[in-house]
Amino acid sequence: MEEREADMASLKYWLWLASLPKLSLRAKLALLEHFGEPDRIYYSEQGEYFLVEGMTRPMAACLEDKSFQAADRILGDCDRLGLRILTIRDSEYPERLKTIDEPPLLLYVQGRMPRFDDEVAIAMVGTRKASPYAITQGERLAFQMAGLGAVIVSGLAAGGDAAAHRGALRAGGLTAAVIGGGHDIIYPRENRRLYEDIAIQGAILSEYPPGTAHMGSHFPVRNRIISGLSLGVLVTQAPERSGALITANRALDQGRDLFILPGLVDDWHCAGSNRLMGECGYPVQDAWDVLSHYAAKFPEKIHPLRAKEPRHFGAGRQPPAQPAEPVAPPAPALPVLDLAGDHGLTDDQLHIVRALQGGTRQVDELIELTQIPARRVLSALTVLEIDRVVTQESGKHFSLAVTLAPSPQAAP
Repeated sequence: MEEREADMASLKYWLWLASLPKLSLRAKLALLEHFGEPDRIYYSEQGEYFLVEGMTRPMAACLEDKSFQAADRILGDCDRLGLRILTIRDSEYPERLKTIDEPPLLLYVQGRMPRFDDEVAIAMVGTRKASPYAITQGERLAFQMAGLGAVIVSGLAAGGDAAAHRGALRAGGLTAAVIGGGHDIIYPRENRRLYEDIAIQGAILSEYPPGTAHMGSHFPVRNRIISGLSLGVLVTQAPERSGALITANRALDQGRDLFILPGLVDDWHCAGSNRLMGECGYPVQDAWDVLSHYAAKFPEKIHPLRAKEPRHFGAGRQPPAQPAEPVAPPAPALPVLDLAGDHGLTDDQLHIVRALQGGTRQVDELIELTQIPARRVLSALTVLEIDRVVTQESGKHFSLAVTLAPSPQAAP
């Protein structure tokens, strides 16, 4: 009990410092570096503040406000909402995040906080007005990467961010959302269910205390945290003016790898991301195009199902050496799908599954056999792959990942 009270007392000084409205984050970090702890800043004389480089009289005057009113309110809100507060000095605070320019003083955490320094954390970002292609492929890539052991980090925004979180959740993997406001204000509202799922299966992080509105100016600021927690950033789709491009540029500034999902050359949704791919980003078709960069460093985290030959990478950069393919144990029996029962497949998916009974087929063959338009075939294949009904092999070949139950025999 005494230890908890001491922690709460210490947190009050952190919250006091973080809540001073007219003092920039850079100034707060400089004060912390000079004085060591927030309580020493709190009890210092005004003259001592001028020993900090860049300190001005208006800034020093802000520090004369010694009220704990905001700190007490935040502590009460966090207790009510079940939030933990991590300070930049706590052992759980990721070292990876400390290295960025202007790391957050505090993180408000809901859910299960990954140990980011030990994880292959991949940020996935995309435009809020994402096309069906970007939504489908983003969810597929997140599903694959989470299934292979990566932690998926995104911003819980509509469109590309939501697709990334959904894919990771469907794979049963870890995902972390960095939001641009308080935990008690769900934004956008349609993501409430997704927010609740992430809070159970992953973590929701914010540098903003409860009660803070999700203002437009907050999102570019929170993007530095998304990339800062991650080893690399995958942009699924971004027009020329997009928050996803801000995250991509932050990633490059922070020395993170940048990956791009290629888009149609005449689609304005993809103009910004396609340009980045030509300049400095690795093109991505599947999870291994991303995770091959980190498998050698994190062999205990990344579990490749099969190794692939690396594709050509642009911008003069070469991918890391491919790890040797592990010796595979005997293949387990495939799950059984009963087409006569309650299989839950759409008509398009059902036609494709039946067409694959004859063996592995390319997309063009499936289009010809089913007489279904190409766009619908691709959409159905993606959903079937996410649901582990089919598997994709090299060269856009697809095969069944299930065994079909025998058709009931007619009575003699």
